[in-house]
Amino acid sequence: MSNKTIAFIGAGNMTRSIISGLVNANYPAERIIASNPSTNKLESLKSDFAINTTQDNHFAVENAHVVVLAVKPQLMEDVCADLSKHCDLQDKLFVSIAAGINHQRLQQMLGGNYPLVRTMPNTPSMLRKGMTGLYAPSDVSADDKNLVQMIMQSVGETLWVEEEADIDLVIAAAGSSPAYFFLFLEAMQNHAIELGMDKNASRKLVQQAMLGAAEMVCHNPTLEINELRAQVTSKGGTTAKAIEHFQAQQLEKIIAGAMDAAILRAGQMAKQF
Repeated sequence: MSNKTIAFIGAGNMTRSIISGLVNANYPAERIIASNPSTNKLESLKSDFAINTTQDNHFAVENAHVVVLAVKPQLMEDVCADLSKHCDLQDKLFVSIAAGINHQRLQQMLGGNYPLVRTMPNTPSMLRKGMTGLYAPSDVSADDKNLVQMIMQSVGETLWVEEEADIDLVIAAAGSSPAYFFLFLEAMQNHAIELGMDKNASRKLVQQAMLGAAEMVCHNPTLEINELRAQVTSKGGTTAKAIEHFQAQQLEKIIAGAMDAAILRAGQMAKQF
């Protein structure tokens, strides 16, 4: 698969993350093209990863086998219409990393019916600790799906969903959720400071606790998460009292409501584009 040229239309943070992951996984840099209107990001990508760069989307697409659509959702229609008008899109495999634009709408924007895979990565992809949901209709070949999976696995784990609507669930559970954890950590750090702890010390405490907890989940795949929680919740102890407070405040309901709100917003965005 390393003989396939991959073009990234857009050179934002997620493009940089995926290119970094590919190059670190020994994908040939000369088989990667990034296109962007401004030069600053392109110069940085070329300097850091020795890939090809251009300000011409047409050149990038015409010389690629795989086209990663990595522009903002509000720009997607104009970018795709321009590609459809000026490029031969036959035999191209398209990959979208845009939230809120479904498969059918993307095909309309491209003006045809091309092999297309929707993906939903999250920001930890920048550290190759990402979680990406993927969806492809039945007419996308196994080889094309494997190629897209390889691309996204360069920045973390992947999960295929059978129904496109489940991409919205991926958004709620993985795409948006790093921000949930950041909010939780922020609240813990702020209260530790209110109680008199130094800012740097409080951050070190909460970030290492979160990292350790995540590692315990990852390293104990046969244990249910509630079992891991029970292991550190001695009856009548400090942790038990904290958990009792969370439950009294209906933390689970709050979290469910937040995820539902993310899913609802994803559906609203789909109607905007």
